[in-house]
Amino acid sequence: MNSSERFFAFKVSLIMAVRMLGLFMLFPVMSVYANEYDNSTPFLIGLAIGIYGLTQAIFQIPFGYLSDRYGRKPLLILGLIIFFIGSLIAANTSNILFVVIGRAFQGGGAISAVLMAFLADSISEDNRAKANAFVGFQIGVAFMLSLIIGPIITSRIGLEGLFWIIALLSVIAMLIVFTLPNSKTINYYRLSFDAFKEVLNGQLLRLDFSIFSLHLILSSGFIVMPLLIMDNQIITMIDNWQLYLPAVLLSFLGMLPLIIISEKFKKTKLILLISISLLISSQVLFYSLELSFSVFLFILTVFFIAFNTIEAILPSLLSKTASTSKRGLAMGVFSTSQFLGTFFGGAIGGLIYNIYDLNSVFLFTIFVAIIWWFLILTLPLKTITLEE
Repeated sequence: MNSSERFFAFKVSLIMAVRMLGLFMLFPVMSVYANEYDNSTPFLIGLAIGIYGLTQAIFQIPFGYLSDRYGRKPLLILGLIIFFIGSLIAANTSNILFVVIGRAFQGGGAISAVLMAFLADSISEDNRAKANAFVGFQIGVAFMLSLIIGPIITSRIGLEGLFWIIALLSVIAMLIVFTLPNSKTINYYRLSFDAFKEVLNGQLLRLDFSIFSLHLILSSGFIVMPLLIMDNQIITMIDNWQLYLPAVLLSFLGMLPLIIISEKFKKTKLILLISISLLISSQVLFYSLELSFSVFLFILTVFFIAFNTIEAILPSLLSKTASTSKRGLAMGVFSTSQFLGTFFGGAIGGLIYNIYDLNSVFLFTIFVAIIWWFLILTLPLKTITLEE
């Protein structure tokens, strides 16, 4: 990448990372601290985690389509304003129902597809994979930081205070958006069945299902894992970073050879199958083993290696596949699938926990991951190794 491309990719990744930092900080603390809200139940806690994904899913396609028509920057600003309003609603309540409403508003600011389309518009095709990997790395860093500082902040100022911090982060992201260049609009196209048909081909649908499954497993897992840490007295909430930090750092080291094999040796299908197998293994181990600090750290590292690898591979595959004129719409469908996964993972995971027990949630994620693995296994090689 040249200097202008690097600087643009840095800004886009920073917007994404700042916004995702606020969201990720909720993952290790919501299921533990949300019990303090009025009318709290395991299902409503799961809904508070996942409802964000539902409204994201609903609005990703409209935001992506409108960004194709009116430009990326105005839609980014609108989305961050909506996200800010949702953060304020959640920060000013003691009732879990209003937290759910605030989280729904946060999801209404559906800018992920717009950001990824903006990045693809402004980076040459030869450098697009590098730019996506850079964005993925920044999100990974945000995820790592969120797991460290989320429990620290919440243990000191509560979930209400954490939502105020998230609102502030959305303002910072908005200020960065104002420094981006105004994007050019493309030729108008009608949001019709034919337009959707172009971005709902078999190859893209498999990528959409992959991101759906990945984030379903993530959101379900983070209903259970923080509670397992507390129930097994593995470590105190304020010291959670001692568990999450080494797991995420080790996962970055573990994902590097997988990414290199995928990109350099054109073994994308093999790496996806290996990564999904690692996800399945982590869920089986969480379900079956007696957990201690070292065991939990090992399983968490395996989980993050798989998650980070898949998260880095899928957007690159999508950007190479989607047509330029419909890229915003294709990114919208992809992001919709991702956040539907977040919603269903949180809602169904919370419901299973409410009806059965914590460990039963892992049976659900194992089942989904096995279906996903067989779907990729039956995928013709040429459709996923796009360079061939």
